[in-house]
Amino acid sequence: MSNVTDPALQEELAKVAHEMADAARIETLRLFRMSGLVADDKSGGAAFDPVTEADRAAERAMRDILDRKRPDDSVFGEEFGTKTGTSGLTWVLDPIDGTRGFLCGTPTWGVLISVADLTGPVFGLIDQPYIQERFVGGFGQAELQGPHGTKPLATRSSRPFAESTLLSTFPEVGTPEERRAFTDVAKEVNLVRYGMDCYGYALLAAGQVDLVIEAGLQAYDVHAPICVIEAAGGIVSNWQGGAAHNGGRVIAAANSDVHAVALSILQDGLDG
Repeated sequence: MSNVTDPALQEELAKVAHEMADAARIETLRLFRMSGLVADDKSGGAAFDPVTEADRAAERAMRDILDRKRPDDSVFGEEFGTKTGTSGLTWVLDPIDGTRGFLCGTPTWGVLISVADLTGPVFGLIDQPYIQERFVGGFGQAELQGPHGTKPLATRSSRPFAESTLLSTFPEVGTPEERRAFTDVAKEVNLVRYGMDCYGYALLAAGQVDLVIEAGLQAYDVHAPICVIEAAGGIVSNWQGGAAHNGGRVIAAANSDVHAVALSILQDGLDG
């Protein structure tokens, strides 16, 4: 089994993650804002769940790198499923988190790359290829690399809950029960914005907002954001306060104070 506390291994894993992000940038930008891009619907006739050739090409490019550089690791990707390895490490890949935004030409989608051991995710990247911002978290790193240079990531310090900013991807959030609980939180904050996809989590890590609350997520939606946000000083949990790396109902918070208040409201809303 791999020992992720080994600095040499950490350096190698981070290097491979960045190499995959570079490759995914090429594949996604090749088709971003291109006329005639076709999206297939994975939902089977339910709510529109698109996938494009950009999603598939980006994941193929990342898996090709792992086949060469880390062949003994497991891989779990949104588009091509699971490959079982023997090292005890698993790469969790979302080649385009926010394909709906990708189709609309908004720069709020991103490439999510993380590596996990048996305890959960330990290092991750949120990469936005079009604006060339890469948010890095884990192995002692918490930084934003972008066209304006590299700077440390740090979440917001505590403030009155009524002054908080809350982000979510969909106003509908999840089930009717989950929507009611979310709305209870939204009523108590200063500002709510929608449609951010993974970029909302990146903004939280960068100290721009206080909360991201979502439901119905998959593991590949949250592993990288968990790494980045926790490295920046924030908290990510499920709506019961437990581990969130399996997806489902997720709350990301800038600090323990805002997390505690929002969690209490969510739980009261679900119990009501």
